Amino acid sequence: MCGIIGCVGRDAETTDVLVEGLSTLEYRGYDSAGVALGNGDIEVTKCSGTIDELRAAVELEQPSGPVGIGHTRWSTHGPPTDENAHPHADCTGDVAVVHNGIIENYQELKDELGADHEFKSETDTEVVPHLIEEAREAGAEPETAVRNAVSRLEGSFAVAVVIAGHESVFAVRNDSPLVLGLGSAEGDGPADAYYLASDVPAFREYTDRVVYLDDGEFARLDPDGWTVSTIDGDVVEKPVDIIEWDPEETGKAGYDHFMQKEINEQPRSLRQGLSERVDELAGEVDIGDLAYLNPRGVQLVACGTSYHAALYGAQLFRDAGIPAQAFLAHEYASAPPPVGDDLVIGVTQSGETADTLSALRAARSQGATTLAVTNVVGSTASRECDHVFYIKAGPEIGVAATKTFASQLTALNLLATGMVPSKDDRESIAALRDLPADVQEVLDESRAEAVAEEYLDSDAYFFLGRGLQYPVALEGALKMKEITYKHAEGFAAGELKHGPLALVTANTPVFAMVTGDGEQARKTIGNVKEVEARDAPVVAVTDGQSDVERYADHVLSVPESSPRTAAVLTNVQLQLAAYHTAAKLGRPIDKPRNLAKSVTVE
Repeated sequence: MCGIIGCVGRDAETTDVLVEGLSTLEYRGYDSAGVALGNGDIEVTKCSGTIDELRAAVELEQPSGPVGIGHTRWSTHGPPTDENAHPHADCTGDVAVVHNGIIENYQELKDELGADHEFKSETDTEVVPHLIEEAREAGAEPETAVRNAVSRLEGSFAVAVVIAGHESVFAVRNDSPLVLGLGSAEGDGPADAYYLASDVPAFREYTDRVVYLDDGEFARLDPDGWTVSTIDGDVVEKPVDIIEWDPEETGKAGYDHFMQKEINEQPRSLRQGLSERVDELAGEVDIGDLAYLNPRGVQLVACGTSYHAALYGAQLFRDAGIPAQAFLAHEYASAPPPVGDDLVIGVTQSGETADTLSALRAARSQGATTLAVTNVVGSTASRECDHVFYIKAGPEIGVAATKTFASQLTALNLLATGMVPSKDDRESIAALRDLPADVQEVLDESRAEAVAEEYLDSDAYFFLGRGLQYPVALEGALKMKEITYKHAEGFAAGELKHGPLALVTANTPVFAMVTGDGEQARKTIGNVKEVEARDAPVVAVTDGQSDVERYADHVLSVPESSPRTAAVLTNVQLQLAAYHTAAKLGRPIDKPRNLAKSVTVE
C-alpha cells in the first residue's frame, strides 16, 4: 500500500528526486510522508498530510545529501500523525528506515528490545531501526546489521535503509513490491545514478532500465554500482528489463483529475489491448500459446474492481461451455476449493495484490496451472504464474480503477474466445474491433453530468443488471462509493424483490443497465417497473433496442453492440456518472479517503 523511494548518485538533486517520486507514488497512500537524507548525519523531515505538506516542510528545513529514502503512508499501525510518519530512526539517529507491509511479530520484537530503546511511534516499522542499532552496537558492519535485522522479521515487507556516514541504500523485499532503477543521463548509457521504489513511475522520468526484486532478495545501491543477493549473502544475477511506456503517461495531460484523464484514455487503452490480437477477417483472436491450455474448468480469483471483472470472465467461460467460477481472493486463499484440472486465473491490475497472490500460491500448491491477467509487466503475479496475459492499458494513477477495468473485460473476452473458439464468435469479434470507437462515442455524447446534477442530493444510489451487466452494476456502485462517499449498492436485477426493494424510495435513483431486446432485457424492464411503482427515479443505461426508455426518467445511451461488449459501454456511462457526482460534491477524486491504489497487505 505505502510508497517507497530511494536514490543514490544524484547529489544535490536527491531531495527533489525523492519528493517528486513520492508525488508520483501518492496513489499508494497519502496519510503522511517523509524523507531521510544522508550527508554524514541523517536528516529526517516528515509530517502527516499530503506530499504538498511534505514539500513545504522540506523547503523550510532544507535537508540535503547524496543518498536518501522517502515514504508516503497508508496507515495500518497507528493513525496518520507526524510521529507515525516514516522514515523512522533508531535511538542514535544514525539509522533511518522506510517500510511497506506489515511486520507481524513487531510486538514480540519490541518487547524484546525493551526499555533500552525509546520508541516514538505506534508503528510496527519502528522496531527495524532499533534492531539494526542493536546489531551495530554488537560490532556488525552496516550491511550485515541490516541483514541481521530483516532476517528476524515475519510478515510482508519492503524495507529501505540509510545509515549515517555511508552513501548506500540497503533494501529487502518479502511479499511487497520493490524495483530498482538504473539511471543515466541519456537513459541508454552506463548508470550514473541508482533508484529503488515500490513502483516504476517513481523514477521513470530518469530511466527506463529496471530490475525487479523477488521475495527474499536483498539489494545494495552505491554511487558506483548495485548488487542483489539473498538474505544470506549469495549473489543473484538479475535481468535488466526495459520499460516501454513514456513517463508523460503518468501526468494529468491538462485534465482536472487522473480519473478523468483515464476514463477518456479508454479508447486508446482498448486499442492497445486488442492490437495484433483480433483478426476479424478470419473470425479469430490470437492469444498465442494460451489457446492450447484447453482447461476443463476455470477458477478466477480477484479483489475489488478486478473481482467484478472476474465475475464477468466466469460468465464468458460458462457461455463457452467451460465450468467457471469467480472467487474473492482472500476467501479462496483461506479455504481453497478443489482445483483438479482447472485453470486458475488471477485478475490483478497491479500484479501485486496481496490477497490475489496468496490465492494463486494456494492454487499452485495444489498443482494448478495459473494465469495472471495483469497490467504491469514484471509484477509479482506475472513472474510467479505459469502464464501471463497483459491487458496493456498503460499506467493508471487514479485510485479508482477505470481504464484498467474496461481493459480487463476486453482481455477476458479475448481469452474466453481464444481458448474456446466457436463458429458464433464472428459477431463478438467484430464488436471487439469496434469497441474503441464505440467507447469514444459514449465519451463524446454522454449526458452523465446532467444526471449527476439532478440526483446530487440523493440518499443512496442503486444499480441493477442481469447476466454480463450484473458485474457492471456492482462496479458502478463501487465507483460511486469510492469517490463520492455516498451509499451505493449493485444488485442482480432479479434479487431486487427478495429484500433490497425495501430500500427504494423517491430519493434513491436506480441505474438500470438494459441492452438488447431479449429475455434478460424484458425481465430487467420488469424490475424497472417495480422501482418506478415505488416512485424511485430511473436512469436507464441502454442501447435503445428495448422500450425501457418509456419507464425511465433519464436515459444514458450506448451504441448497439454484442452482449459481451455492451457491458464495457454501459460501464463507461457509470464511471462518468460517479465522476461528475464526486466533482460536483467537491470530493478529492484522485485521493479518496482511506483507500490506496495497490493493496499489498492482507
